[in-house]
Amino acid sequence: MKMKYYKDTDSLYIDLSENPSSESREVSEGIVLDYDEKGNLVGIDIDNASSKVALDKLTLSNLPGIVETDAA
Repeated sequence: MKMKYYKDTDSLYIDLSENPSSESREVSEGIVLDYDEKGNLVGIDIDNASSKVALDKLTLSNLPGIVETDAA
């Protein structure tokens, strides 16, 4: 899973899978869910993220894998 914030567009993309998106659905204003060809959720796009998500802190708990950070 990867999360990337785009400051210039104030959007946050949460990439849940390596699978490519084949369908997108806007479920709420500025919230788009991306699905692969099998209907599995592969990503979440949040427009105007700074007004919808607390971007100042990220807490990860009990993840079974490696946690990496990529400084902007």
